[in-house]
Amino acid sequence: MVRGMPHLPDVVLWSVPAFVLLTVVEMVSYRLHPDEDAEGYEVKDAATSVGMGLGSLVFDALWKIPIVAIYAAIYELTPLRIPVVWWTLPLMLLAQDFFYYWSHRGHHVIRILWACHVVHHSSKKFNLTTALRQPWTTWTVWPFYVPMIALGVHPAAIAFTSGANLVYQFWVHTERIGFLPRPVEFVLNTPSHHRVHHASQGGYLDRNFGGILIIWDRMFGSFVAETERPVYGLTKNVESFNPLRVATHEYAAIARDIRAADSWRERAGRVFRGPGWQPAAAAGAEPAGHGSPARTSVEEPAA
Repeated sequence: MVRGMPHLPDVVLWSVPAFVLLTVVEMVSYRLHPDEDAEGYEVKDAATSVGMGLGSLVFDALWKIPIVAIYAAIYELTPLRIPVVWWTLPLMLLAQDFFYYWSHRGHHVIRILWACHVVHHSSKKFNLTTALRQPWTTWTVWPFYVPMIALGVHPAAIAFTSGANLVYQFWVHTERIGFLPRPVEFVLNTPSHHRVHHASQGGYLDRNFGGILIIWDRMFGSFVAETERPVYGLTKNVESFNPLRVATHEYAAIARDIRAADSWRERAGRVFRGPGWQPAAAAGAEPAGHGSPARTSVEEPAA
């Protein structure tokens, strides 16, 4: 237990009824007004997404034990304290969104981190159940928020702002909302921006990492507007609806690549370079990402 624990609501838990209601509304909308240009729903795919979401609740509860212990230790060591009051919470949410951007971007360009995040991109559909397709190995996320703890932000405030960010992102996983007014599209992450993020074609690959705000992508050069219809999923898709395989397939691919590697340099590259990285000798022989179902990062050339 961290001393001085503020009383903040579990925004994810409180939002579950809204998640269910909005998902039902979206499903009904596809039944009443089918759209040949939209992916819509598939029973097995939606069931996998829901199963992944339920599993993430269990595993997140386990991962929180060591993570909270680390955060608590850092919080107790720092002399700084930022009070959790009405005017500091928006600033904490802004800071959390900034660090979320870098966490999200890192989870696309470093393969061992991508092995966690790939789960969320593994569906070839794009609907509100896709938002529930969450990884079971979120132990890779916590280091990105250490600066906030070191600056005196209470761990409970990190949990609250992270939950608020997650809740916000639920509604952007839809094809039923087109383009919003230009000022909204300029500042906020919207369904249009997030459709790009989930697309697998080259011009869209590894773009639009923002959680609540899209301004980070505009500032740091990772923004792309939606112009053509996205093709969802991975550059090499996982043809399975088994939640265990979806959760672990990229870790298994990394293990296979490490066993087949010819040098320690290659082994390190298979773990810490981009998802599509290939050693120089192999880069000319086969396309990047050929040996892995991971997306190929446009920012990670072969060495």
